[in-house]
Amino acid sequence: MRNMSFMLTTQQILDRSKTVTRRLGWKFLKPGELLQACEKCQGLKPGEQLRKLAVIEVVSIRTEPLNAIRDDDVAREGFPDQHWHQFVDMFCEAMACRPTDPVQRIEFKYVDEVAP
Repeated sequence: MRNMSFMLTTQQILDRSKTVTRRLGWKFLKPGELLQACEKCQGLKPGEQLRKLAVIEVVSIRTEPLNAIRDDDVAREGFPDQHWHQFVDMFCEAMACRPTDPVQRIEFKYVDEVAP
C-alpha cells in the first residue's frame, strides 16, 4: 500500500473533515486504490517513526487547474472557513506552484478508524 503524506492537514484527517486532496504528479492513482494516510512520509529524522493516520480509498481522480477549486471543495479539503483564493494561495506557497498549474483532485473515503 502506497503512503500519502498529510503533514499540512493532519488534524483534518484525524477529525475526518477532509475527503478531497489536491496533489501534484499523482496521475497514476485509480479509483479503488487503498492508501496509507501518514503525517509525514519523507524527511524522517533518525529514530523518528512513520505516524499512520488512516487507511483511505480513492473514490475518484481527475486533473484540473488548481484555480478551478471553489469554496465547496475547499470545505471538503478540510478548510470550511477559507475562500477558494486563500486555499490556492496557501497551496501555491507550500508546493511552489502556480494557480494555473494542473493538479490531481483526489476524492477519497475512510476505510479504517485507526491505521494498522
